[in-house]
Amino acid sequence: MYQLKAYIKFLLNSQNQHGLHSPFVYDLVTQCFYDKKQYPEYELLNEFRQGLLNNRETIQVTDFGAGSKVFKTSERPVCGIAKNVGVSPTRAKFLFRLTNYLKCKTALEVGTSLGLGASAIAANKQTRLLSIEGCPETANIARKQFEKFGLENIQLKIGEFSEVLDKDLTADHKFDLVYFDGNHQKEPTLKYFQQLLPYAHNDSVFIFDDIHWSPGMEAAWEEIKAHPDVKVSIDTFYQGLIFFRKEQAKQHFRIRL
Repeated sequence: MYQLKAYIKFLLNSQNQHGLHSPFVYDLVTQCFYDKKQYPEYELLNEFRQGLLNNRETIQVTDFGAGSKVFKTSERPVCGIAKNVGVSPTRAKFLFRLTNYLKCKTALEVGTSLGLGASAIAANKQTRLLSIEGCPETANIARKQFEKFGLENIQLKIGEFSEVLDKDLTADHKFDLVYFDGNHQKEPTLKYFQQLLPYAHNDSVFIFDDIHWSPGMEAAWEEIKAHPDVKVSIDTFYQGLIFFRKEQAKQHFRIRL
């Protein structure tokens, strides 16, 4: 019920490409958000997803975040996770287009799950992706999928997000894209955002999944938007994007996909 009310509010306040006064955002929306081209990589994404939907294996899921609104126990079928929890086909295609349009070379994903989001980013073979997953059994399924589909440009790390970030990242790391999809709670989301700010550059994009998941996630999104380093934010309802372009005046958008 909460998400339905949030969606109605979003629709009442959102826009499409018309009336966008930022050339950067206008080009992004018209050439990427609303790009109708059928990319050959979409077939890989479809096959990757179908392989998970056909997987009847049951795994023991370790939740480090807000937990599931669908599953009541930690034992969950892979096909059920892919169907009910994983990145949707529409959002996977959007992630691919965004990575492709922005020509991202280096990317970080906080929350691999079964690898649907990772496959969308890494389908751009020029992109090197570091993906972090807290649950070993979930990560094992994702790893098998990456190997099956030849996604050798993904480096998968298993562990608590903050610990892996502290251990594996050095000051010279810079990411073109960071995708946050691992802990749908306010404080961890803000913590990861602050922790990864030093690894952003002027043209980086940070993508936050499920920003209207709960009042806490909406509050986190508002704090992130207000941060002085954030110059452009785009709320697509299911995902929130922020950019650090110092040459731009601070602007916030709600865009219907």
